[in-house]
Amino acid sequence: QVQLVESGGGLVQPGGSLRVSCAVSGIWFSIKAMAWYRQAPGKGLEWVSSISADSGTTWYVDSVKGRFTISRDNAKRMVYLQMNNLEPEDTAVYYCNFPGRSWDNANWGQGTQVTVSA
Repeated sequence: QVQLVESGGGLVQPGGSLRVSCAVSGIWFSIKAMAWYRQAPGKGLEWVSSISADSGTTWYVDSVKGRFTISRDNAKRMVYLQMNNLEPEDTAVYYCNFPGRSWDNANWGQGTQVTVSA
């Protein structure tokens, strides 16, 4: 069974940067596309970004394009999300998983809290 462990969240001022990480186990990681999602207070789950298995293709929701960068290290079985120029609207719990997942059709990790506030 796949296990996902997110880390690296914290409190950051608007305009600041943060990198969140996800350790993946229990699957053949190197052949799987991966994704980041987030859930802001009082809102539903939102897909943020995806990356292909070979890192050759990435996708982003419009609201983070040009500010966030997804990457992965297949040897370490890790997925990363570098977040720059953070805005208060980026405040959320961030989760990693496979693309196309929802609360109902996947196992989820505990997530990592990112708070953007002055």
